[in-house]
Amino acid sequence: MALDIKYKDLIDTAKSSGVSDLQVREENNVLYIDGTAPSGTIKDALWASYHKIDPDFRAGDLILNVNVAASGSKAKIVTQSSNLNIRKGPGTDQEIVAKAAHEEEVTVLSTSNDQFTLIKNDDGVEGYVYTQYLEFS
Repeated sequence: MALDIKYKDLIDTAKSSGVSDLQVREENNVLYIDGTAPSGTIKDALWASYHKIDPDFRAGDLILNVNVAASGSKAKIVTQSSNLNIRKGPGTDQEIVAKAAHEEEVTVLSTSNDQFTLIKNDDGVEGYVYTQYLEFS
């Protein structure tokens, strides 16, 4: 099965949700979806669509590189003393893309679910963190 067919619902969701600069390409049996979502809620919807196709995120045949254009409210990292992992997607099985320092202030883009919040740090790195380690302003 071609990857653009396997991930058709995800691609259609990106198109219908207003993801700008949308680029879909396949290289070395991996489908890359790049673009800019108008809100964190749209990015969460893309991850939800991906989760329906690959519930355990184990296929390893998709790279979802969609960032959020909009800014949001602020929150402070409230870990005991260590850094907080920022992950590519809303799950502990997702790649760690950066770390947020204890008491660092981040921008909240959306709340994916009860456990994960989509944030952006001052370096522009965007990803998901455990909501329990955020103190909202």
